[in-house]
Amino acid sequence: MKLKFLGTGTSQGVPVIGCSCEVCLSKNPKDKRFRASALVTTDENKKILIDCGPDFRQQMLVNQENNLDIALLTHEHNDHVIGLDDMRPLIFKSGQNMPLYSSERVGNEVKNRFPYAFADERYPGAPAFDLHTIDDKPFEVLDIEITPIEVIHYKITVFGYKFKNLAYITDAGFISETEKQKLKNLDVLILNCIRKFEPHPAHFILEDVINLFEELKPKKLFLTHLSHHFGLHDIEDKLLPEGIDLSYDGLEINF
Repeated sequence: MKLKFLGTGTSQGVPVIGCSCEVCLSKNPKDKRFRASALVTTDENKKILIDCGPDFRQQMLVNQENNLDIALLTHEHNDHVIGLDDMRPLIFKSGQNMPLYSSERVGNEVKNRFPYAFADERYPGAPAFDLHTIDDKPFEVLDIEITPIEVIHYKITVFGYKFKNLAYITDAGFISETEKQKLKNLDVLILNCIRKFEPHPAHFILEDVINLFEELKPKKLFLTHLSHHFGLHDIEDKLLPEGIDLSYDGLEINF
């Protein structure tokens, strides 16, 4: 299996509109970050999307990805779901509703934001989704087991997802001891890290991530959901402790 980072930025993306900091003005492609999303490809070449934000269309085009089998949603914030309407070409091509897996709360929000996708008489060009409600228990889909990881993002519960010995967690500011047990001794752990300094009420910063790295002991840890405040990729990546790397859009990991 493999995971590709389709986007590694925060809700504003990088560069930020109107910002003239060195990161936003950088010409390095690794400093240009779409909103956070990832694509898992199974051994049978099935495609699992994690989150569908406002950059989904461009992410699929840039990466020359033409198919999706299911989507996992971590939570309902716009930078993680508002691109769902852009799934229409894939839905039309397959002739089938797109399966979406999420908590009940997130599923209800999807219905509220895309009511035309669930109307009894849908407009012919509307998308069509099948909502599947999941909780914190492992579930099987496409012949693989997926384990949701409950984390806290300010005051709401967000799902991370574990596949084999890799876990992807975004928009977390707290992980309980119970959920940490699911994350120990992984081959790959992916964590959000919005910036290096200044505590954030809803996201991990670098100190938090380093502490989790030492506690959970993954073989490799990648940082995602990075803001322009973190610094230039090629400089900051070299300063990280051994075993921790910055992700960047298009990076692919085999696991």
